Amino acid sequence: MKLLLTTFIFWLCCTTGAQGQTFSSQSIPDSVWTTMQGKTWHNNPYISRDDLRYLRISHYDLEGRTHVGELICNKLIAGKLIAIFRELYKAHYPIQQMRLPDNYDASDERQMRANNTSCFCYRNMSGSKNLSKHARGLAIDINPLYNPYVRHSKKDGSLIVEPETAKKYADRKADFPYKITRSDLCYKLFIQHGFKWGGAWRTLKDYQHFEFSGQ
Repeated sequence: MKLLLTTFIFWLCCTTGAQGQTFSSQSIPDSVWTTMQGKTWHNNPYISRDDLRYLRISHYDLEGRTHVGELICNKLIAGKLIAIFRELYKAHYPIQQMRLPDNYDASDERQMRANNTSCFCYRNMSGSKNLSKHARGLAIDINPLYNPYVRHSKKDGSLIVEPETAKKYADRKADFPYKITRSDLCYKLFIQHGFKWGGAWRTLKDYQHFEFSGQ
C-alpha cells in the first residue's frame, strides 16, 4: 500500500501543471506494450518491460501550438526527461512532434524525415552491429530532420546524411529552425542533467542525439 501511494503521489506531481500541462511517467500500459511488439520491442537479454517508462509530455511546436507527446524511456532517466521538458515547455522551445516510433513501424529513416522526437527503440547504431543507447532507452533524438546524423563513408569519403532528406541541414553554419547548438537551451539542459551530445563527437556528428552518460 505504501509503494502504491508513493507511486500515485509521484504521478500526481508529474502531471500537475498550469493551463492543463501534462508531464507524467508510468509503467508501460498494456495497449502500448502490445503496439510495441515486433517494432520497437524485441525479446532480448538486456532490458525488460519493467526497466522502461511511458511518458506523456506537453510541448510547443514552431507555430506556438501546444501538443501532448509520448515517449518510452529507461526508468533511470524518466525523471530527468520530465524535468528537462518542463523547462523547455516554459521557454516555448519548439519540438515539432513526439510520437512513438511504432507509428512509423520503428523505421528510423521514416520518423527522422517526419522530424519526430523519440527515445526507446531496440536497434543497433547506424552502420554498426553494436546496440544503440536507444535500445536501452538511454538516448533521445530531438527534432531529427533539422539535426541529422552526419558522417563520411570509410570506402570513398562521400558524405552520408540521415535522414537522406536532411542534407541541407548538415551545414551547421546555415540558419534554420529547430537547430541545436551549444548555445541552445535544449543542449544546456541535457548537459546539466548528465547527458552527452552527439553533435560534439569527433569521427561523426549526430546533432539530434543526447545519451545519458551517468550511472
